[in-house]
Amino acid sequence: MRFAVVQFGGSNCDLDAAHVLSHICGVDTDLRWYKEGLGRDYDAVVIPGGFSYGDYLRAGAIAARTPIMEEIIRHAKGGGLVLGICNGAQIAAESGLVPGTFTINAYPKFLCRPTHLRVENNETPFTSLYREGEVIRLPIAHKEGRYMADAAVLAALNRERRVIFRFSDPEGRVTEEVNHNGSTENITGVLGEGRNFLAMMPHPERASEKVLGSEDGKKIFLSMIRYIEATG
Repeated sequence: MRFAVVQFGGSNCDLDAAHVLSHICGVDTDLRWYKEGLGRDYDAVVIPGGFSYGDYLRAGAIAARTPIMEEIIRHAKGGGLVLGICNGAQIAAESGLVPGTFTINAYPKFLCRPTHLRVENNETPFTSLYREGEVIRLPIAHKEGRYMADAAVLAALNRERRVIFRFSDPEGRVTEEVNHNGSTENITGVLGEGRNFLAMMPHPERASEKVLGSEDGKKIFLSMIRYIEATG
């Protein structure tokens, strides 16, 4: 089993993700510079957080149009797992791998804080080790993390159970008061149509060790590993 963590100019969570996968989860992990492409087949690809291309035009807009993303799209269409975190989620939306868009926060400032999320669906390759309805604690760090989609897209996402995380309070209540960036329906994690691509704004790699204050994010990576082992 082997994972790839993609590096763009401006990525700043690539080493964090690689550390968690390699040293915490024990998976062979390669860092892949975007100009060099994937170079081989992988079981899973992680597009980490950061500020690819300095967020010029829109966050993720330029990175989404690089050749490596064509490889990642083929990987996803072939059934391979892809996890887009923060800037990776923005790139995913710009690439069409997930519907909707991540835009400027309702209060247009950079937000960096711990948040609570409710797990909306645990029958996915990314969430099988959680309980449905479980509340987890992960940090956010973004200025353009507000998820927006039209009524038809939202209806499809809810009907198909492709909304994976919503901002909640510690008891799991989804309210406007805990909607940190103004996302539609408190959504902060969605699956692509093939259900093998997760785009999420919070950072699981920053909550995968006790020393960081939470290990809740580690189960996302471990769920991916279990899914690959079960289907591989």
